[in-house]
Amino acid sequence: MNGTLRWLLACAVVMELVAICLQSKALSASAGLVFILVFVLGAMRLQVYARTLFLLSLTFSAGLFVTGRLGMDGALDALSDAAFYSAFLGSLGMMQCLVRRFEVLRRIHDVLLGGRVSLLYPKYAAVSCGIASVLSFGMMSLLCGTLADSLKERGIEGAARLQWLRSVLISALRGFALVPLVAPTSVAVAILTRELPQLSWSSILPFGFVAALLMIVVGWVLERQRFREISSERVALDGWPAGTGKLVVLVLVVFACMGLLVALAGVKVSVAAMLAVPAVTLAYMLWQERSPGATVAEGVGQLAVMSNEMAIFAGSAMLGVSIATVVPADLFDGLVVSGWGSYLIAAAGLLIMPLFSMAGVIPITVLSVQSGMLAQLVASGADPMLVAIGLVIGFSLAMMVSPFGPSVMLLSRFGQVSRNVVAFQWNGVFVLLVVPLLLLLLAVFAVLLPVLG
Repeated sequence: MNGTLRWLLACAVVMELVAICLQSKALSASAGLVFILVFVLGAMRLQVYARTLFLLSLTFSAGLFVTGRLGMDGALDALSDAAFYSAFLGSLGMMQCLVRRFEVLRRIHDVLLGGRVSLLYPKYAAVSCGIASVLSFGMMSLLCGTLADSLKERGIEGAARLQWLRSVLISALRGFALVPLVAPTSVAVAILTRELPQLSWSSILPFGFVAALLMIVVGWVLERQRFREISSERVALDGWPAGTGKLVVLVLVVFACMGLLVALAGVKVSVAAMLAVPAVTLAYMLWQERSPGATVAEGVGQLAVMSNEMAIFAGSAMLGVSIATVVPADLFDGLVVSGWGSYLIAAAGLLIMPLFSMAGVIPITVLSVQSGMLAQLVASGADPMLVAIGLVIGFSLAMMVSPFGPSVMLLSRFGQVSRNVVAFQWNGVFVLLVVPLLLLLLAVFAVLLPVLG
């Protein structure tokens, strides 16, 4: 992506953040147009999957608009959603700028591999989820890149290297996949709460937390022996790496700012994250670099690095809105006819997500299309909370088995392992074991929700 497009991409992100603050749909739609312009002009510099998905989505949406099936309001919604989700990813990804400034992040594997061997898997999964809550996709870049460098420095190759990759990075990937279940910064939560304003992250959290614990326990049973095999090659640290305390303070400042925005401005947690993360990150960079020009240039460069993922998010958002407009308004009439109707819809949503992802449709695209139908489902009598829980669980599973998902592609690239091996061979057994348990858990939620009110 050339210099002009990089700056236009950054301008689009800033426009959307300003539009959020001003609650201006017109400005948000304008930001969406700038995003589209950037991705169209830079299409040949995008990866094949990102380019194909974005251009197909744009063509489909434009076709509906030209033929009159997508009205002006629908077109504005499509542009606004494209801007929101692209800016969501870009603004959270700014935290990646901090990775280069903290030794503790560069030595993260030595830190995590300390302690009791039996607790390594749940520790990796929980910490990966925590880091990903702030760094988003930057977490996978961080853990994959630092492990690859560490193994190369130590001369670990062949079967031993593969065992390290499978144990450590699969744990990290599964931890990353827990983000939709527990983190306020999850794009899945942002989509669902945007489509169903009556829902909030805090209301979904207790149910997502229980599902996350179940998934950690199943993974723990499966991976415990592999961690025992690699534990003899761990490198012990004399103490915490330099800058650990400063990093903890920065993360706490980010979450404190988010809390203040939610409490004082009444915004959703996902929106608070979009505003707090880049503000704190840029403020710290400016304080350290003492150069506004260098700070802004680095921020613009970081956004450009995420252009493929942002194009995917923009295309998925447009596709979701466009498909929702052509779905007949009475499609789901009479579908929810019993108390268990909501459960069946939630279970279907849970299963559809990983199935489509395995076929090559990335999770964000599937969720964008499904979320466009949520209003109709709720109007037909479906329990919005139960359906949302099913969708976030499905989104979590889909992140593990999507060979074209950003997280699996990053692990594949850094680990030099086939995407299909990561998605199906390494994660297939885990997903097959955990799906029946999650469906049973969803049934328990279906019974409890009416009682809890």
